[in-house]
Amino acid sequence: MGKVVAALSMSLDGFVADENDSVSELFGWYQNGAVEVATADPRWVVHVTKESERFLRTTLGEAGALICGRRLFDRTDGWGGRHPAGCPVFVVSHSVPGGWPREDSRTTFYTDAIAALEAARKEAGDRAVSVSTPTLTRQYLDAGLLDEITVSLVPVLLGEGTAFFGAQVVTPVRLSDPEVIESRGVTHLTYRVLR
Repeated sequence: MGKVVAALSMSLDGFVADENDSVSELFGWYQNGAVEVATADPRWVVHVTKESERFLRTTLGEAGALICGRRLFDRTDGWGGRHPAGCPVFVVSHSVPGGWPREDSRTTFYTDAIAALEAARKEAGDRAVSVSTPTLTRQYLDAGLLDEITVSLVPVLLGEGTAFFGAQVVTPVRLSDPEVIESRGVTHLTYRVLR
């Protein structure tokens, strides 16, 4: 089985979205360089620095499945049916939105976070399962199911918003020293969860 990785951009004060649920301050690094990185969906092309390109190509290349919550799914409009990584998407939600599931999309819905992870791991095989929501990150950490945390740390203070971490039930969570990729407008930090 591949690893389970939580990966989000985060402000220096620990938020993954501002008080209005916007990520614009955190996603500037996707367009701050000269290196073009095409994704699996031609609608999504980014222009990053050479350093962020190395990080992004590895991240996209390893992704075998993505798990998110309903809020992210709704905010992105389900990525139009195709996530930029090109992998299947597993949405944890109490309900299925109108018009879904769709024949043209590899998106499935689960009411149980653990069942969604099991299905995503089966689909991903030896590739990584990316967790793209703080609530699920905390649940999987508490359950001992998360292998890595990748923080793309952006030098901005948001003051308030949606916190990446907090309200962990099982603490302390010990992490390895980080693998660090420094870039312009972002520092990519990858930590292994120590068990």
